[in-house]
Amino acid sequence: MGRFKRSLIAAALTATVVAGTAGWAVADEQTAVTGPPAGTAAWRADHSLGRELPDPATAAPRDVAAFFAGLGETRRHELAARHPLVVGNLDGAPVPLRYEANARAITAERAAARARAADPDLPRGERERARAQADRCSRLLAPGRQILAFDPRGRGQLAEVYGDWAAARRTAVVVPGSDIDLASFDRTKDRYGTPAGMAASLRAEMTRQAPGTPNAVIAWAGYTTPVGLGLDAATGRLAAAGAPRLERFLAGLGASHAPAVFCHSYGSVVCGLAAHALDGNTAGDLVLLGSPGVRADTAAGLHTGARVWAVRRNGADWIGKVPNVELFGLGHGADPTGASFGARLVPSTGARGHTGYFAPGTESLRSFAEIALSGGEAAVGR
Repeated sequence: MGRFKRSLIAAALTATVVAGTAGWAVADEQTAVTGPPAGTAAWRADHSLGRELPDPATAAPRDVAAFFAGLGETRRHELAARHPLVVGNLDGAPVPLRYEANARAITAERAAARARAADPDLPRGERERARAQADRCSRLLAPGRQILAFDPRGRGQLAEVYGDWAAARRTAVVVPGSDIDLASFDRTKDRYGTPAGMAASLRAEMTRQAPGTPNAVIAWAGYTTPVGLGLDAATGRLAAAGAPRLERFLAGLGASHAPAVFCHSYGSVVCGLAAHALDGNTAGDLVLLGSPGVRADTAAGLHTGARVWAVRRNGADWIGKVPNVELFGLGHGADPTGASFGARLVPSTGARGHTGYFAPGTESLRSFAEIALSGGEAAVGR
């Protein structure tokens, strides 16, 4: 009975946090973007090759890769031109072809946004939002940017590669938490709380530590994240929708080496639910930072082939005040940094707040780079 009472108290505390105490706002429930990319119907109806194209909803990434491997360059580019949103988001398609397709899709989205912004029949607020979308698209089309996924539906999803993925010998993927979408992916405010800022900082530290080792880092914002600290952030609904997307994404990268996957905040809930599908080929290391829990009691309970790491929370990280409970659908379970969880611990000296773990000069960033560069042999844990 005592344990049950403690669980009820923890659940009540979780509900209080979610309800907006300490000035935290209750957020609107988000509609998860799931399923195949926009444009899939036209892709399925395309019989220009004299056969059916791989179904984006059901084809395994390895089968997609085999399909494109059997095509000539001309056919590949024709498909990217006719179906940019599908090819650009098709896990298993060649990475350079996805860059090409997404550049086309972003260009088309910019043109559509500019048309909406200039439409006098639309309300002023809608025109302003369209203008902002067009500006975002222009930034994504800047020379040197490598967009690996682009989906303008809902609040928008994006993945970007930093470095030469094909040439890289050591790689990493960053999975962000709440409040990340197309508009906030690379915002300049709170830079190290954005997937773009985290990925760029990690790659810079990897290059500093091993300048002779080619590396690449992907910032993956490919799921619908919670907004604010509402019920979405306290439940696993959006994580459950995002986990299969992360599984497919990692399986479709076609790397000759397994990347280290860094999961921040609510992103660690997504990673926790995807962990069972990650073997040593799709993810060598799973690093949980600023985590509210991963919906498992222990690292072994994740049933993953990846090594599991957890970052000691710094004293200023508010996530430490969130009760580690999972009851009646609220909360995400055990603290991954707890001794009973069984993860390898990473220090966070120098990090500040909930989004400071990738800041230059911190022990956490230094350790992250060591893990990503180790190829499965890092000895950071303490």
